Amino acid sequence: MSIPTDVASLQIMAEVFKKKNLHQILEKTVHSLVEQVPYIDWVGIYFYENESEVRLMAASNEEDDLQWESNGELKFPITSSDNESLGIMIVRTREAIAFDVTDVSTLETIASAIGELTFAN
Repeated sequence: MSIPTDVASLQIMAEVFKKKNLHQILEKTVHSLVEQVPYIDWVGIYFYENESEVRLMAASNEEDDLQWESNGELKFPITSSDNESLGIMIVRTREAIAFDVTDVSTLETIASAIGELTFAN
């Protein structure tokens, strides 16, 4: 199951390393994961505005976040290179058992790259 995630990851990381603007990278991330990985149904990236508020920065579909339909959900912290919490990436699926260990590792890498890019900007 991890090959589609790896393909999406390569597309996302190419955008990160091109140093495009943050909004473009976030949009590319959420859409690539949903379009390339058949079992990912929704992706959202949130950034912390202060200690108690988060703001949705990008979503594969802002109208339908699958809150009540998802059977699987993974959350990945977005942190700066000095471990400051910047936000969270949430990946949801309607399938009961969809993600494997390689998916988790790849998605962690994507969240980490977003954090480093955010901190750099």
